[in-house]
Amino acid sequence: MTAQTVQRGDLVTVIGLEVHVQLETDTKIFCGCSTEPADGPNEHVCPVCLGLPGSLPVLNEAAVEAAVKVGKAIDADIPEETRFHRKNYYYPDLPKNFQITQYDEPICRDGELEIAVEGERRTVTIERAHLEEDPGSLQHVGGSIDTADYTRVDYNRAGTPLMEIVTAPDFRRPAEVRAFLAELEEVLEYLGVFDASRDGSLRVDANLSIIETENVAEDGTIGVDSLEAANRTEVKNISSHKGAEKALAYEETRQKNAIRRGRVVEQETRHWDESRGITVSMRSKEAEKDYRYFREADLPPLRVSHWKEEIAIPELPTARRERFREEYGLSGEAASKLTSTKQVADFYEDVASEFDPDLAATWVADELLGELNYRDMAITDLEGRFDEVRRLVELVAEDEITAKNAKEVVLRTMLDEGADPDTIVEAEGLGKTDEDEVQRAVEEAIDENPEAVEDYEAGEDGAINFLVGQVMQKTGGSADPGDVNQLLRAELEG
Repeated sequence: MTAQTVQRGDLVTVIGLEVHVQLETDTKIFCGCSTEPADGPNEHVCPVCLGLPGSLPVLNEAAVEAAVKVGKAIDADIPEETRFHRKNYYYPDLPKNFQITQYDEPICRDGELEIAVEGERRTVTIERAHLEEDPGSLQHVGGSIDTADYTRVDYNRAGTPLMEIVTAPDFRRPAEVRAFLAELEEVLEYLGVFDASRDGSLRVDANLSIIETENVAEDGTIGVDSLEAANRTEVKNISSHKGAEKALAYEETRQKNAIRRGRVVEQETRHWDESRGITVSMRSKEAEKDYRYFREADLPPLRVSHWKEEIAIPELPTARRERFREEYGLSGEAASKLTSTKQVADFYEDVASEFDPDLAATWVADELLGELNYRDMAITDLEGRFDEVRRLVELVAEDEITAKNAKEVVLRTMLDEGADPDTIVEAEGLGKTDEDEVQRAVEEAIDENPEAVEDYEAGEDGAINFLVGQVMQKTGGSADPGDVNQLLRAELEG
């Protein structure tokens, strides 16, 4: 299913995206400078990425391989021959005054990505995805882009390999954009070509137009003439899923209010000021001709279409979610949590291969991820400690400790203090008590609390919870609450 029309009154919102993805390579796209974060400004630079006269670009093979993986994941066409061009414009962070990019011969064409919007799956068309170099970065000191005291230019990022993914104008609501970006980021992480933790690793330019409802066909499509006639606003400086939704919701409201008041919406480029939650006019919108594209003479044509068959990619998120539901009998919600990143999915399958899949799902999706999220940690922060988490699940599976103690004491102490589960269990005395000791504690709780017993016998079922608490105190929390509940009821009703 393609784009749907969402009508609000007599106006329809149309959104298309240009998503700039920083590819994970050791070096930059046209030189040997490191892409690792630098300790200070302008450290990872050389004559090539600084655009000094006489320097020549050499294409990074790893960046091309990453682009082919993306193309394969979005089922894009990879032409027999693709080329690089020079996009000419002036900006302080672009030292050459042109950007090496791809124009009318991109490495990927006519792809698609399926997304879920309010429980319904539909397809977003990806018109093209091409390779290019990143400019440097501007650091606005003392304010935002329009209020700063001054601006610094750092060229460490200049030349970092980018892939620009351009969608068709298939979105009708900001919420759809957020869903697309989340799905795209998952796919890119699964491919191993993208690291969301890097600053500026994903940046979005969004084009938003407002058109009359009468220009929308019954199937939701919009003619090229109608799109071209609408003044398009480009919103830049969007760096997150949530930020994209907020920026476009603001811009949608701004444009619709202007139209309803009889004002003309200017075709312009606007900056998303996240701190103030508004878009700010930057400049008039450039036309394609303003960039004066011409072929990059220092780079030969690229012929890698055969790589699509030769390069393997992993099972992607959507397919893996479906397999988890079928193979392990998981709910849709659990499968989504467990495939949120490739690392989480791999770890779940590792645990599920040793223990009951439902138990593994509970501990990975709910307990572990819940505690990590609370601490603003990711699964990757446990690198080297996965065996400890597996051991904790084993302790629960073998009934050596209670699930309550495993979560509230052992897991939390593991994450906060770095200790291993066996050490924590021994230090805290959390080993499960034997049945005779639990039975004695049950009998003592009943003898010591006659009022609670009377309440239970009078039909106040909640009194049993008080008695369970008394038994848990006597056993130091090492008894299983469910077992205690059953023993108490059996004793009281016997």
